[in-house]
Amino acid sequence: MALGRTLTITVMLGGRSAEREVSLRTGRAVAAALRRRGHRVFELDPVSEDWTLPEGTEVVFLALHGTYGEDGQVQARLEALGVPYTGCGPEASRAAFDKAEAKRLFLEAGLATPLSAVVESPDAPPPERLRWPLVLKPTRQGSSVGLAFASGPSDWPRALGEAWRAGPPVLAEEFIRGREVTVGVLAGEALPVVEIVPRSGRYDYQSKYTTGATEYRCPADFPEETTRRIQAAGRRAFQAVGGRDYARVDLIVAADGQPWVLEVNTLPGMTETSLLPKAAAAAGIGFDELCERMIELAMRRGAPQAPGA
Repeated sequence: MALGRTLTITVMLGGRSAEREVSLRTGRAVAAALRRRGHRVFELDPVSEDWTLPEGTEVVFLALHGTYGEDGQVQARLEALGVPYTGCGPEASRAAFDKAEAKRLFLEAGLATPLSAVVESPDAPPPERLRWPLVLKPTRQGSSVGLAFASGPSDWPRALGEAWRAGPPVLAEEFIRGREVTVGVLAGEALPVVEIVPRSGRYDYQSKYTTGATEYRCPADFPEETTRRIQAAGRRAFQAVGGRDYARVDLIVAADGQPWVLEVNTLPGMTETSLLPKAAAAAGIGFDELCERMIELAMRRGAPQAPGA
């Protein structure tokens, strides 16, 4: 489907989450791209929940990250308003944002995912059934906010404290040794695999957002069969949470070529150097075209049916 006409688009960006600054960069890049494609674009920063859409808005591009953006709340509001918007619906957004719920869905789908446990108290001991080392992260944050590592029992109190401060409860999962990758899914198809190589050895918030701290390789250098396995796992994880339109799936690839699913990002970063646009570029889809394709997918689906309509 080609748009074939000028649309009035509102880009929602910023918000109040821990990922506000990242979201502002995403939204500004998307707004600029859509303007270059000839559309009329408004920018809306929902710093409070009583926001209203600019008059004439035909479709919303969601460039929000984190709480009140990726967790289904904004999607539910747009559903009630009957306005088309980009990305996953409320239920899929909620499921993917809650790392514990996403884990349950991955397991139900038969996907390999690291063994994990939810920690409900800041004073809890390490889960006995998990093997060291462990990765700890808030169950409802993104962008590696609150990510912490514990190599053994002596590290547990510090790591749990770091993750807990970013937002309880905390998900503790076994650390899988391997190569960190991400797979973009666009309109149900897996894009080329991106390998993430942090110079520190850990892809935490600093490695993600410090210039030069991480190398990205796309397409990743895997045997063809391993690449197919990674992409298949990405598509299945996307389907497991009920995804639609697009998302980005993070995985670890073990030495034997087994992909282990970590999480699904339903509203991934969308600057021109972000990972989903990198993968799209490797598939021959430029940044401006990618942004417009996302709008096309929303317009093809049409306006959601407002309750009581």
